[in-house]
Amino acid sequence: MADLSKPIYRHLVEQRWREEGGLDLLMERIYQMKVVPDMLPELQPSFDLRIRYLEPPPKNNYLRTRVKRKLRQVEPGIFLLPEQTRRPPEIYTTLFHTDTRLYTLLMVDLDVPNPDTQSFTTYLHWMQPNIPLSASTASPTVPLQAHTPYVPPHPHRNTPYHRYVLLVLPQASASDPIDVPVFQESDRLGFDFRAFAAQYGIDGARGGGAHMWREVWDETVSHIYKFTLKQEEPRFGKMPKPDPYAELKSKKKYL
Repeated sequence: MADLSKPIYRHLVEQRWREEGGLDLLMERIYQMKVVPDMLPELQPSFDLRIRYLEPPPKNNYLRTRVKRKLRQVEPGIFLLPEQTRRPPEIYTTLFHTDTRLYTLLMVDLDVPNPDTQSFTTYLHWMQPNIPLSASTASPTVPLQAHTPYVPPHPHRNTPYHRYVLLVLPQASASDPIDVPVFQESDRLGFDFRAFAAQYGIDGARGGGAHMWREVWDETVSHIYKFTLKQEEPRFGKMPKPDPYAELKSKKKYL
């Protein structure tokens, strides 16, 4: 690992991240999956954010409980299994400023079904404000359960894939902590990132780090509801396809 306390190495590492595909792949997935504009209007990452989750379990049932799985770096935009994300990821950052600045971490599901509106809403899975970061910060960087604790992804049955977005964004003041109340379970559903960002002066256009991946329901989600969330699992019917001729069908064919 390069010594990022030296300007020449910081420059070379940042240049490699920006010009050799790392940043390009991230931004391609962010825009391709419509994280921008669905979650935030603009995002200009200023440092390299990487995450590691457990590798997929063996398909052989005998080996599932006998093989110790390793942590594996996650490529932006790929599909993960709910079983892989039951515990918080390890988060690695490569920053390019030497002064210590405060950041806020958020993890949000953008695709939670909302039966009342026949549409989708959001769910806040994890939050940690006031994280001090600099080029010399050791990784993994984030205290796991210090503020709003991590809730594992639990995509709903009979819904399309869910997009999970992890952001580490700079706070309005690099040195003054923000006072954010802990989000209770009832406050997580319908989390409005734009209102939160406006209230606390957080802006993705000013830099930060980002990551995202996708998940779909499988049978392990039922175990997450039962043993982790301790809730009854909701079930949804398949979303109806929009009928482009619905308006015409409602009109009389003949006068």
